[in-house]
Amino acid sequence: MLILFTFSQNHLEVFTSKDVNAILEMISNSHNIWLRCIRFRDRTAIAKIINHFGLNPSRVDMVFNHFPIGIDEEIEDCLFDSYEIMTNQIKNREFEIVRGSILVGNNFIITFETTEIRILTILSNNIQKRIIDIQQYGIDYLLYLIYKDILNNYYTVFDYIARKLDDLEDAVLDNSGDESTYKEIATMRQSTRCGRRNFQSIKSLLAMMDYEDFQWLSLPVKELFNQELSHQVDKLLQEYQALRIWMSELLEIERDNTASKTSERVNRLTILSTVFLPLTFISGFYGMNFKYMPELDQPWAYPLVIVIMVLIVIGSIMYAKQQRWL
Repeated sequence: MLILFTFSQNHLEVFTSKDVNAILEMISNSHNIWLRCIRFRDRTAIAKIINHFGLNPSRVDMVFNHFPIGIDEEIEDCLFDSYEIMTNQIKNREFEIVRGSILVGNNFIITFETTEIRILTILSNNIQKRIIDIQQYGIDYLLYLIYKDILNNYYTVFDYIARKLDDLEDAVLDNSGDESTYKEIATMRQSTRCGRRNFQSIKSLLAMMDYEDFQWLSLPVKELFNQELSHQVDKLLQEYQALRIWMSELLEIERDNTASKTSERVNRLTILSTVFLPLTFISGFYGMNFKYMPELDQPWAYPLVIVIMVLIVIGSIMYAKQQRWL
């Protein structure tokens, strides 16, 4: 699906279509453009979009094959950012991680979304309803709003992770967790790595803004990035590191719990083997086929041996409990 926003000081229009040619015909060079390409995997159509905006043909492969996460610092034709965002759209108690690309030119932003990103949909709806006024600003201000909403999204995500870790911590500290508990924490820890990549991308952009040939942001928007987003990124990075440490500690405790449970099972098996060792010796001893064994002719020999074996079992178990082995 393609969603096209065209706007200027006295103009705002929205077009939606699945036909790339129809959308491209609606584009005017006199307007600012935001083109959302949602679940758009047509390589030929992507090439048409890249060509229409006069971008380097290599961008087609970068978009289609998911260029390594981060900003392409070899800026030539546009500002290119390949993103991987952990969103607060939670499915089956798991986070949704969406990937795509953002391309920024002098009067356009193109966002490629492998799946529809809810935070961008909310932003586009607010623009369409005129809750957010972008007509008085340039395309770089829209980029600022996109990054701002991405960062604000992580406050919700991290809050959910913290509440989830609270519940998991109770299970871990009570030693009531199992292998699924460990896997859940490990999966959560692995998923949060994309957050660090988002923050590093924005920090890279903040550093690149000081380049003399950096043309993609105006001075007022650069100040917004430096005054607001820079502080947000640092704050989220600190929260991210704290959550990672918390998850690492829980994983370590859960590993110890698992090792302790395994050791306990081994101990019980060892005690069980120890209990039956003398019984095996006695049964093996009287299983020898010697002709002259005096006990074989005694009527009390069999019950006596049985009683001795029972006493050995009871005595071994009582001793193990006294030593707190069981």
